[in-house]
Amino acid sequence: MKNQMMNTRKTGNPLRIVVAMTFLAASLFLAGCETTAGAGRDLEAAGDAIEDAAEDAQN
Repeated sequence: MKNQMMNTRKTGNPLRIVVAMTFLAASLFLAGCETTAGAGRDLEAAGDAIEDAAEDAQN
């Protein structure tokens, strides 16, 4: 009986793992930005960089 319980714990629920990893990634992202305003500035800067790269590729 004990072995059966241990086997189910090892496999886990894949969806639960994905949700946990998503929350972890979001937490690290927001911690790196310190605030949601900081996150907005970081996303805007990333968008500007992508836009600049796309314009350079067209020329």
